[in-house]
Amino acid sequence: MGKEAKEIKVLHLETALEWRGGQQQISYLVQGLLQQAVPTALVCRPESRIYQYFNRNKLPVFTKHMRHGLDFFAAHQIARLVRQQGFNILHAHSSHALMLGLLVKMMSGFLKLVASRRVDFSVRKSIVGSLKYNNALVDKVICISENIARVLINDGLPEAKLEIIHSGIDVSRFEWQKPDSLREELKIPADHLVVGTVAALVGHKDYPNLLQAAKIVRQEFEKVTFVAVGDGADRSKLESLKHELNLGEHFVFVGFRNDLDRFYSLFDLFVLASHKEGLGTSVLDALACGLPVVGTMAGGIPEMIEPEINGLLVPAKNPQALAQAILRILKNQILREKLALNARSSVQKFSVEQMVQKHLALYRSLLDE
Repeated sequence: MGKEAKEIKVLHLETALEWRGGQQQISYLVQGLLQQAVPTALVCRPESRIYQYFNRNKLPVFTKHMRHGLDFFAAHQIARLVRQQGFNILHAHSSHALMLGLLVKMMSGFLKLVASRRVDFSVRKSIVGSLKYNNALVDKVICISENIARVLINDGLPEAKLEIIHSGIDVSRFEWQKPDSLREELKIPADHLVVGTVAALVGHKDYPNLLQAAKIVRQEFEKVTFVAVGDGADRSKLESLKHELNLGEHFVFVGFRNDLDRFYSLFDLFVLASHKEGLGTSVLDALACGLPVVGTMAGGIPEMIEPEINGLLVPAKNPQALAQAILRILKNQILREKLALNARSSVQKFSVEQMVQKHLALYRSLLDE
């Protein structure tokens, strides 16, 4: 008689305060596991946006005050929670969460530790960064793109420690979008095509690249408005650059928004101008909405865009190339419609359901070892 399989009980650990793509993925994963009747919960900071989301949607969540990665008091509290609730897998969803997770594992006896890696930055920048991922306490590192896995292998992590699980999207989330008053609210002329992006206002998203491309586009194609959804530390300097480039009302920063369905419905074309990118799930959302996409050859973006099929790819940090790709789609309605037609079918392999099933298979394999 074979040994009885252990019940999977997963505690997810997140230390970030903001709500971005990574936090959306955690919510998808937790909800997917609950639908599979897998006992699971999240531990996060009480002042975080993800706590607000979990609390509002009545998802299982614990809050702990966590100051930084080496917070021994917080680690002790989480380790006690692990023992009390019988969790046997701890899934750390960011670099800071992993530092805390390492302490929790050392205090918890039997506990499998999994880390998600969502960015394609090298971990060799510091000894701490390298050791954090490449040590015996970490059982698996989940890479959300093949490119992230390549970066970590180049950093010295053994391939056997890595698992590639692409981020997932709800492919039916924006299936039907009713026309609404957003165009009027943003004062976008009725005859303008709208080029949109959804990305935090931070360095690696390379908004200067997009702003400079927008200026080039405007010189050739007058009836266009650019709309950027997202907020971040670079807001003021990007607003200044917009002013320097004399883009005026033709480039609109709308800040952080929860009503993304309205924006994807408004866009005629989606752009992601990053020079580094883990995967870029906003691209997947755009494709699921039937939008043609222009993206850079950065990080995991080429894993989502099939050139001339559902979008166009250009070199990173090249405003001229970005502008020409945008212009090509804006000026060519037949191309725009062809790319849009292929967009939805191209994202089926990135469904939330597949993402959840792959995590579940990984959790099972760890407990079966």
